[in-house]
Amino acid sequence: MISPRVASEDPDRLYTVTGGRSRADESAMDVVTLIVSECDPTPGMQSEHVRILQMCRRPMAVVEISSELRLPVSVVRILLCDLLDTGRITARHPPKAPARAQLPDPEILEQVLVGLQNL
Repeated sequence: MISPRVASEDPDRLYTVTGGRSRADESAMDVVTLIVSECDPTPGMQSEHVRILQMCRRPMAVVEISSELRLPVSVVRILLCDLLDTGRITARHPPKAPARAQLPDPEILEQVLVGLQNL
């Protein structure tokens, strides 16, 4: 019997799942991008698309979807781009890191330190 991990790495299966495509738009989503389904699956949909729509009724990160489907992240991104292009899912990108906070003036820090020492 073939283990699920080995089956997911079968190049023929991955080729079939992605329709022969090997790359998704990397800028469309990061591994921590949250995916939310916007509709229910419809008859005739690819089984992986159906599972994604079912899993993402609540927000789920791309990397979590990859793990649940036991497929490489690159393959999952291709599947997600298909669903995103048809409006079946939305992608919630993580917030950008805030600009580096400006540190207080060293003189003020020194005054605070002296004040604390005087207590």
